[in-house]
Amino acid sequence: MTQPATRRSALSRLARLAASATLAFAALGSAHAADDMLRFGVGLYQPDKEKNDATYRPLAEHLARQLGRPVKLYTVDTWEGLAKSLANGETDIALMGPWGYVLANHVAGAQAVASILYDGKPEYFAIMVTHPKSGIKNIADLKGRTFAFGDKGSTSGYLIPYHHFQKNGIDPDKYLGRVLNTKHQAIEMQVTRGEIDAGADYNRNRDAMISEGLIKAADSVVFWTSDPLPNDAVAVRADLAKDAAFVAKLRAALASVGPELSRTPNLLPPRYTGFIAKDNAFYRPIRDAGLATGKLVTQ
Repeated sequence: MTQPATRRSALSRLARLAASATLAFAALGSAHAADDMLRFGVGLYQPDKEKNDATYRPLAEHLARQLGRPVKLYTVDTWEGLAKSLANGETDIALMGPWGYVLANHVAGAQAVASILYDGKPEYFAIMVTHPKSGIKNIADLKGRTFAFGDKGSTSGYLIPYHHFQKNGIDPDKYLGRVLNTKHQAIEMQVTRGEIDAGADYNRNRDAMISEGLIKAADSVVFWTSDPLPNDAVAVRADLAKDAAFVAKLRAALASVGPELSRTPNLLPPRYTGFIAKDNAFYRPIRDAGLATGKLVTQ
């Protein structure tokens, strides 16, 4: 079982940032008065930052036009890092994984304003994958095997599969053989090559990698699928969330993305179809899993 100090390490780091958030926000307040720039942080959905920036730049430019304010886009390469940047005021708006959002909300009061749609749906699934010759059919077959989680700020790559192990009375750190933490695309690549026995991912990533020719469907097998999970959140930092007029305008800007896709298809990656207004309550299943695993500590 992960020790309490280890469990809380990510939250402790976020908490230290949140402790200084008031000063950071005060400093940012004067900066924003002189500079109307909105800082838009996006998680690393693509293989590298350059491609990620290129993919999400059209969305940032669309938001800038709709909001009537300049929007600065930048990629943060871990979900935990994006949660930290939202917590300490370095980011105004973030497109982030559900668990990263829950961490930022829990520690620093960041608020969800919308969820992204994939094939018209606001939900997705965590999965576990293995290569066809591994002999792995379920988590009981993972004893002593090599397994890769995503980074510890990942919902589908870490929190939800960890919770599934725990619900079945399994401590991954003791039950599994070698345990890795790496990026979603790397997990899929290493599984298909047979470099690791199994790993955690999410259905959208696997589908996208297959459609882009990065992996072959026949080279991996999904042996576990979670219940539906809320899609990635668009969240704003705590003090900005208090500006009801801004939140309404941001939601309207995000709602306009879906209809605009027919004219500007590169606003979002393939199969993403827009945004729907959601709030903190939509992410309760992720919060509940965080609390159940001890990864989220009640304040």
